[in-house]
Amino acid sequence: MKRRTLLTAATAIAALGLVGTGTAMAQSSYPERPIQMIVPWGAGGGTDAVGRIFASLLQEELGKPVNVVNRTGGSGVVGHSAIATAPADGYTIGTMTIEIDMMHWQGLTELTYKDYDILALVNADPAGVMVSSDSPYNTLQELLEAIKTEPKGTFKASGTGQGGIWHLALAGWLISEGLPPDQVTWVPSQGAAPGLTDMVAGGVDIVPSSLAEGRSLIEAGRVRPLASMSTERQALFPDVPTLKEVTGVDWTMAAWRTIVAPAGLPDDVKTKLAAAVEKAFNSDEYQNFMKERGFGIRWAGPADATAAIGEDDANLGKVMKEAGLAAN
Repeated sequence: MKRRTLLTAATAIAALGLVGTGTAMAQSSYPERPIQMIVPWGAGGGTDAVGRIFASLLQEELGKPVNVVNRTGGSGVVGHSAIATAPADGYTIGTMTIEIDMMHWQGLTELTYKDYDILALVNADPAGVMVSSDSPYNTLQELLEAIKTEPKGTFKASGTGQGGIWHLALAGWLISEGLPPDQVTWVPSQGAAPGLTDMVAGGVDIVPSSLAEGRSLIEAGRVRPLASMSTERQALFPDVPTLKEVTGVDWTMAAWRTIVAPAGLPDDVKTKLAAAVEKAFNSDEYQNFMKERGFGIRWAGPADATAAIGEDDANLGKVMKEAGLAAN
């Protein structure tokens, strides 16, 4: 009887060992089926382009299809919600954009960056300060002095909708210079392109969108870049100084894109996905793709990306409150 009990115990232990081995094998075999890449913005845009190049590269690395799905609507809320509320099993990932740091302050959603496992920050396009080539202001210092001395509302700016990222970039800069956020009147537009067109035509004085978006007009000699809202000069625009170089302020802002998954990924899945994203980022295909399109290339792994996004969240919340653009 005693021998039988010992054998039963040994069999049970062996069975547990097999279960454990099976579990480990199941975990290490991720992915076993196609992965969905959710893009919260429309097909053909910049975020869609970044999402699709990553989907292609991750498909090669992981050995399973990575299918892009555009989930648009609600100023980004629909797509970001679809990512956050998906099962945290590694089979839904997405491209999260800087709007996640703005939507909850606007009262559009309760989602924040904390609802995601951030795998990497893979792109950042710093805001700039651009004027038309026939503007009387040749330097940022000249423009700033005029903004300070002329009555409020004398200068007009455009490049996105009311409360959009470039509007907040400008408002944040003005606040950092000790000016009210509405010292320059914001003229809403459908994006940087119409804002730049309006500026060249004389309708507005300033466009604070990314210099990359103004690149063609800059190279054509129709737009003059005065500064970049980045920590260091941009490789594509080495002659354009940063705000800090010119005026000493520390304000920086960039529109960024990240690769994320719903919060709560299993550790082994998160590790594998993060490694695959890093390999895709470092590939010649991705680097060349981004450079050819003038997109800013920036890398931050999971911890650093989460910290940077959290800092932007706090900064944007402060600016939106001071500008009367926050709902809470």
